[in-house]
Amino acid sequence: MAKRINPTPGPAALPTREQILAFIAASTEKVGKREIAAAFSIKGADRIGLKRILKEIEIDGEIERGRGGLSEAGRLPAVVLADIKSRDRDGDFFATPVDWDQEKGPPPKISVLAPRPGRKPGIAAPGINDRVLLRVEPTPGETGRYTGRVIKVVGRNKAEIIGVYRAGKDGGRIIPVEKRAQGREIAIPAGEEGEARDGDLVSVTLQRETQFGLPQGRVKERLGSLGSEKTVSLIALHLHHIPHVFAPATLAEADAVEPAGLAGREDWRNETLLTIDPPDAKDHDDAVMAIADPDPANAGGFVVTVAIADVAAYVRPGSALDREALMRGNSVYFPDRVVPMLPERISNDLCSLREKEDRPALAVRMTIGADGVKRRHSFHRVMMRSRAKLSYAQAQAAIDGFADETTAPLLEPILRPLWAAYAALKTARDERGPLALDLPERKVLLTADGAVDRVVVPARLDAHRLIEEFMIQANVAAAETLEQAKQPLIYRVHDEPALEKMRALGEVLASIGIKIPKEGLLRPALFNRILGSVAETEHAVFINEVVLRSQAQAVYAAQNLGHFGLNLRRYAHFTSPIRRYADLIVHRALIAACRMGKDGLSSDVTIGALDQIGEQISAAERRAMAAERETIDRLIAHHLADRVGANFTGQISGVTRSGLFIKLDETGADGFVPISTIGADYYRHDEAKHALVGERSGETHRLGDRVEVRLVEAAAVAGALRFELLSDGQSRPEGPNTGASPRVTRKAGAPGRPPGIRNSGSRHRGSRR
Repeated sequence: MAKRINPTPGPAALPTREQILAFIAASTEKVGKREIAAAFSIKGADRIGLKRILKEIEIDGEIERGRGGLSEAGRLPAVVLADIKSRDRDGDFFATPVDWDQEKGPPPKISVLAPRPGRKPGIAAPGINDRVLLRVEPTPGETGRYTGRVIKVVGRNKAEIIGVYRAGKDGGRIIPVEKRAQGREIAIPAGEEGEARDGDLVSVTLQRETQFGLPQGRVKERLGSLGSEKTVSLIALHLHHIPHVFAPATLAEADAVEPAGLAGREDWRNETLLTIDPPDAKDHDDAVMAIADPDPANAGGFVVTVAIADVAAYVRPGSALDREALMRGNSVYFPDRVVPMLPERISNDLCSLREKEDRPALAVRMTIGADGVKRRHSFHRVMMRSRAKLSYAQAQAAIDGFADETTAPLLEPILRPLWAAYAALKTARDERGPLALDLPERKVLLTADGAVDRVVVPARLDAHRLIEEFMIQANVAAAETLEQAKQPLIYRVHDEPALEKMRALGEVLASIGIKIPKEGLLRPALFNRILGSVAETEHAVFINEVVLRSQAQAVYAAQNLGHFGLNLRRYAHFTSPIRRYADLIVHRALIAACRMGKDGLSSDVTIGALDQIGEQISAAERRAMAAERETIDRLIAHHLADRVGANFTGQISGVTRSGLFIKLDETGADGFVPISTIGADYYRHDEAKHALVGERSGETHRLGDRVEVRLVEAAAVAGALRFELLSDGQSRPEGPNTGASPRVTRKAGAPGRPPGIRNSGSRHRGSRR
C-alpha cells in the first residue's frame, strides 16, 4: 500500500483529484474509499466530500470501480482471474483477464512469472488454457503490459473436451456437451475408446484435425454413465471441474472427529430454538427463536436469537477438512444431488442442528425495538437442542390457522412470537428499502427413476421472508462486532451498478416509456420505483430480469464496499458455515474477537491473505452457479425433447446480431431463434433499440416482446433449445414505445397456441445475496 500522504496534525483538507489519482496509481494493494480516507486523514463529514470527488473522477472516466477496488481507468486491479492463452519461445506463459470489457479494446497481456522457489507442495503448476488467480503489477515502460504471479490454478486445461460417447462399428463419436461446440463431433478411431461404452460421459484429448472430415481424438477418461436425467449433473461437475469426491485424508479426519462437549459453552438446551427449512433439507445450520422483551425500556420490542451450527469446533485451520473446504468454496445444489463442502459426517451429522439432539452452536442474541431497529446484540458459544424441525409450509400453515400435531403445541409459545418479531423487522426493512426484485425461481422435480416430472415455481411465503430477515440481521451483527473489535474478516460486498450498465438499462427502459434520472446518487429506491411502475403489467418479469442484469455481482472481499442490494453499510455471511467457507472464516473471526475459544482466526492472518481467500471462494461460487444453471437447462431440454414441434409462448429475453433469445413462460427455459429463420425480410441489429429491424418492412422484434414459438430442436446434452418464431414483428413508429401491449400474431398456417403457465414468485433464503 502507498504511504500516508497527509501526516500533518489537525483537520485534513480534501485531497485534489491529482493527489487521489497519484495515490491509486502508486498502490500495490486494493484501494477503496476507506483506504483513501485513511491515507489523507479524512474523517467525519469530510468523507461525504471525498465520495463526491471520487464519483466525479469515475464519471469522467479516469478511474474504474470493480472487485479489485478502485483503479486507474484501463488498469487491472492487484488480483486478477485470468486464462493462460499462449507461451513464448522461452517457455514463459501469457494470460488475459477473464472479466475484460471488450468495449475497452483488446485485453491487456499478462506475462506469468515462474513460481517462486519453495512453492508449497500441492499447488498445481499452470499450463496452456488453465484458469489462474494472479497477483499482477504493470510492466515498467510498457503500456498495457503486466507481470503476474500465480496464486492458485482455478481450472484445468480446457483443450480437454467433455462429451458423450456414441459407439459405432469402427470406433465411435463424441458429442461435445458445451453449447458452443454443438454440431462439431469428434471421431474416435477403433482402439482409442478406452473403457467407454455407448452413452458414457468421457473426457477426450484431441489427436489431430484435418482439413476434411471430423477431428480425431482419444478417450482419456470414462467419467460416468448418463443412463438417465438423474446423472445429468455429472456433465456440469466435470465441465466446471467441481471437486465431488473427498480425499481419503479428509474422510479419515471427519470419521475421527469426536462430538463437541459442554466445556467452554453456555448451556442453552432449554431454550425454545427450532429449525425452519425446506422439506427435503438434510442439514440444518440455523435455528431461531423470539420472545417479547421484558425490559420496560423497550416496550413492544423483542429479543431475537439466531443460533448457527458451530462448524469451527470441528474444522480447524490447516487441517485436511479445512483445505478441502477451501478448495470447494461452497456446496453445490443440483436437482438430483448435493455436492457438499464438508463430508456428511460433519455436514449432516455432527453440525446439523437435529431435532431433540445436543449440538454446539454459535449464537447471536439481538434486542429489537418495536420499530424493528436493532438496539444491541451479543454473541455466545453454546450447546443447544432444537425443539422441532419444521418446513416452511408447515410453519406457515400453523400461522394461517392449519396447525398439525407437531405445530399445534408450538403455535402460541414459539411461532406467534417469531411472526410478531418479524412484523417489527419488516417495518424497519421497508424503511431501509433494499432492492425489491421479484423473480420466479424454477425448481425441477424429478421422478423416482430420475426423469423430469415437472418444473414448478415454489410459493413465496412469509415463513421464507421471516428466516431471510433473521439471517440478514445476524449477518449485520457479525460484521458490526468484528469491525468494532478491529478483527479482519471477509465481507459479503455488493457494489453499486457500473455507469455503462446504467446506460444500457436506461436504453431498455426507454423502449417501454420509462425514463431514469441521469444524475444523482444511485440508491435501491430508484430501482424499486421502476419495478413498482411495471408490477402489474406484462413487462414485470422482463424488467425484473433487466434490472438484475444491471447490478454488480456480489463477491467476498476483505475490504468493505457495503451491500448495495440490501442497502447496508456492512454485511458478512455468518449463517451457513456448513455450506459456505466465507461463513466459517467469519465464525473463526468471531471466536477470536469475543474470546470464545482457542480455535478462532489466527492473529497473524493478514488482510491480503483474506483477500486471496475471498477471490478464490468468489470464483468457486460463480462456478457453482454456472453448473447449477446449466444442469437445469439440460434437464429441461431432456424434458422437452419429446415435444419437438409443439408451440409455446414466451418473451424475447435477448437480442443479438445472430438472432433472438426466447424465455418460455411454461418452464422458464431459454432458447434461440436464428436470424436466418425470421420472416422473409433482411433483418439488421439495432443495438440502441435492442431490436432486430426488417430493412424492407420495418417489422421489429424488440427485447421484451411477447411471442409465440415452435420448438424445432432440443439438444439435451448441451441444454440447448432452438425455436422457430411464429409471431409477426411490430410495426412501431420511431421513438420510445409507449408501453402499449405489443400484438402477438400467428404466422399464416401456424397451429393454435397451447395454454401457457405464467411463472410468479421470488427468491428465498437459498439465493446468494
